[in-house]
Amino acid sequence: MRILITGASGFIGSFLCEEAMKRGFDTWAGMRTHSSKRWLNMPGLNFITLDLTDRNVLKQQLCGQHFDVVVHAAGATKCLRKEDFDLHNFQCTQNLVETMAELGEMPQQFIYMSSLSAIYGSTYGESKLKTEEWLKQKAIPLAIFRPTGVYGPREKDYMMMAESIMNHIDFAVGLKEQKLTFVYVRDLVGAIFAAIDKGITDGSTFNVTDGQVYSSREFSDLIQKELGVKHVLHITAPLWLLKVISVISEEWGKFAGKPSTLNRDKYKIMAQRDWTCDISPLLNTLEYQPQWQLERGVKETIAWWKENAQ
Repeated sequence: MRILITGASGFIGSFLCEEAMKRGFDTWAGMRTHSSKRWLNMPGLNFITLDLTDRNVLKQQLCGQHFDVVVHAAGATKCLRKEDFDLHNFQCTQNLVETMAELGEMPQQFIYMSSLSAIYGSTYGESKLKTEEWLKQKAIPLAIFRPTGVYGPREKDYMMMAESIMNHIDFAVGLKEQKLTFVYVRDLVGAIFAAIDKGITDGSTFNVTDGQVYSSREFSDLIQKELGVKHVLHITAPLWLLKVISVISEEWGKFAGKPSTLNRDKYKIMAQRDWTCDISPLLNTLEYQPQWQLERGVKETIAWWKENAQ
């Protein structure tokens, strides 16, 4: 089977490419012109340049290309402007689907990588939800995945916590208890390929976590353990302070011309106190059981980080 993975140079996309290659797919990594191939040095992996922002260019790039499965993992999690979320998460998906339809090259299965944030009202989440709803209206052979916080080797944002803990400081936000969920990247990839194996095309939506609920302290304590850091100062910032810092960080990012990791939209996500969700469709429909609980996942992630990121 011929599979296209958009956003292949990204954290999740690179793992999707690895798994597709292991399973013997004729695997195509969809990338922008200047995207890094750092994590894509796999013998036999094919590359295709895709400009999802320009439908005319995209039509030329996809002309004569047929894929049995498309996993659309490209998108933006942080942007300088609110309208950029709509561009990269909604309009680019619209361009991809409508271009394939126009060329008569609609795949047998289209898998859309959404986010659990679609439930909770951030600008990022709203752009994902808008895209989900549009895709369902198009009546294409669709499956939707909504992962919670995805962590693992090559991921950058969570590793900022590891860097902070290495400096003996752990930041938490909000004085009210937070219920967190996580999914190790290999479990997310495993769930997606379970949907491919079962040929899910009815528009089903799958929330993806490891099935457990954690506190932020549990996550940081595991990182501290794997780093071998003995003493850490735990600081809990009230939400109002986080909001002020987020605003300042976002405005500085605009001045510097680069989206900041901490911004108003990220504040909405971090302020959310309950990230629990129902994963029964994952367990029952896909018959997929998460294999990586947090302790195991953090252990492998930090081992990779020690070797590669310092």
